[in-house]
Amino acid sequence: MWVVRLTDKQHEVLRALLRSEEHLGPALKGAVEALDLARWDDLPDAELPWDEVEIVARRQEISEADVIWDLSGRRKAAKTKPG
Repeated sequence: MWVVRLTDKQHEVLRALLRSEEHLGPALKGAVEALDLARWDDLPDAELPWDEVEIVARRQEISEADVIWDLSGRRKAAKTKPG
């Protein structure tokens, strides 16, 4: 596995170069997807309602990680519902 740090301009150029190819094999398709997802690594840390998470975890006698998992699953499911 390689780890590369690119400037914004280098990132844009590499994405454009890969997208300009007529025939992308599985490896290059994966590279394009990785470049698209790489931007998420630069986002600031999320802020969670820890007080609420702790209360729910204690009330349900589960871990805080399980509460976060439940919360993230609920939001994803809400986005997929029609309406």
